[in-house]
Amino acid sequence: MVRILIADDERIERTVLYRTLHRNLKERCDIFQAQNGREAVAIHEEKKIQIAILDIEMPGINGIQAAQLIRKTDPDCSIIFLTAFDEFSYARKAITVRAMDYLLKPYDEKELMLVLEEAIRLTQERERKAGREEEGPWFGTGEVLWRQEEETEDASNVRVGKVAQLVYHYIQQNYMYDISMQDMARITNYSEAYFCKLFKQCFNQNFTSYLAGYRVKEAKKLLEQPTVNIKDVGQAVGYMDSNYFARVFKRITGKTPTEYRADIFSQ
Repeated sequence: MVRILIADDERIERTVLYRTLHRNLKERCDIFQAQNGREAVAIHEEKKIQIAILDIEMPGINGIQAAQLIRKTDPDCSIIFLTAFDEFSYARKAITVRAMDYLLKPYDEKELMLVLEEAIRLTQERERKAGREEEGPWFGTGEVLWRQEEETEDASNVRVGKVAQLVYHYIQQNYMYDISMQDMARITNYSEAYFCKLFKQCFNQNFTSYLAGYRVKEAKKLLEQPTVNIKDVGQAVGYMDSNYFARVFKRITGKTPTEYRADIFSQ
């Protein structure tokens, strides 16, 4: 079972998030809770947490500081930040943390669960790989740059438009491969945190959910061809694990790939 940590100083928000994860993931994970950053670091160390969902604004040690402490001893923990994207002083500090994603509060449940599904997939993939060979610590490649410039509204709109065009074409050509938010941040030459802000402005959703949606759209086209095997459909759009593909497809469409295909040919 995957071990997930929720760290948020607001008890009600923490409880709601816990129930959301428990309802969606059921027996697939153990969920732990922390009410501040210091407690989050302690629980991570004690329970060997694999996925940490961290609020940024917490008393004492905030989410960024907690993530930095976690990262010192654990290069593999999937870190997901909950943030309003206003605090760019925090976002600047987050560059070295290598967060998997930055979710905007109040978060969208579908986006959240798509990010969690991807985090679980990465965790399980690392475990399988560790079982086959001894790995050294993983570190991102390439220099992640920070860029936040003083600019006019027109210049900002042009920049956002260029980023949107670059990202769209890159995903269009590479959705079938294993691409990540960090890859896109490096390509656009922005920090991960700032890229997340720009991506949200461009597409009104986070990178993980947008990529999943694009892949599912392409999968639907293939499912309309009765001679194409469903397992092959998943692999063709970037999902090597057929069970993971089925979960993502159902989370977006409300149906499994098999049910979707059955509905098409029953009409």
